[in-house]
Amino acid sequence: MSHAQRWLATIPSLTGHKLKVAYARVALYDDSLSELTTNLNEVCQLAEQASGVARDVLSAFVPLLIDTAHLQRVQSLRATALASALPAAGRLLRCSSTEGHLLDLPSSGGDAYVIKRADGRPVSLGERRALARRPSRASLDKLMNDPHPMVVRILLANPRITEEDVVLVAARRPAIPEVTVEIAKAWSHHGRVRLTIVLNPGSPPAVSVPLLGLLVRSELAETMSAADLPTTVRATARDLHELRPPLAEIEPPELKH
Repeated sequence: MSHAQRWLATIPSLTGHKLKVAYARVALYDDSLSELTTNLNEVCQLAEQASGVARDVLSAFVPLLIDTAHLQRVQSLRATALASALPAAGRLLRCSSTEGHLLDLPSSGGDAYVIKRADGRPVSLGERRALARRPSRASLDKLMNDPHPMVVRILLANPRITEEDVVLVAARRPAIPEVTVEIAKAWSHHGRVRLTIVLNPGSPPAVSVPLLGLLVRSELAETMSAADLPTTVRATARDLHELRPPLAEIEPPELKH
């Protein structure tokens, strides 16, 4: 049994999205680059053919592939996929680079969204992080547009946060790349959230492109028709749309936490 087959048999049976991602995190570093890329390519090929099981497996890997903490490993995977002519893995990792994460771009002025005290002074990062942990709806509403990824990470884990809240943050323009990464890491298994990220022209291509593999055919069509998106995102959506069986796919149920 290949590791890809083991993933397909094991990951969907795990309870909870966090547990699935934890399993995938071990797999990301367990194999050689060659073996890992080959197995990932096998899963991607099945997902491209509308396999719900393969898409569930892919949804466990995507939060890792878009996380800059794993960028060195993922860049090596991308290079291996290109050198080994593994097209499905190559499509998944097409923009997995420093440039794809928009890390070299100047700040988009997110400090304007930092909440202020009554005297106009900004609330400190430590205080905002403490506010994000509170079970108060009023505190969450104040922080919904916070530009700092550390605050957003805590906010997204707050049990009072709703999918509607996350969709609104993911749709914000201009997008803040580091915030988009945090949203995708925590909520990409929710269909509305991932589509909102993909359709935001400010989302880093290193995030949007891997998410394309989790979209259904109608969502791929919507993406490839969105004129304001980066060319690479639209082109990859078109590639996947052409590969996806037009009649075999049934809209999948929401990927479970």
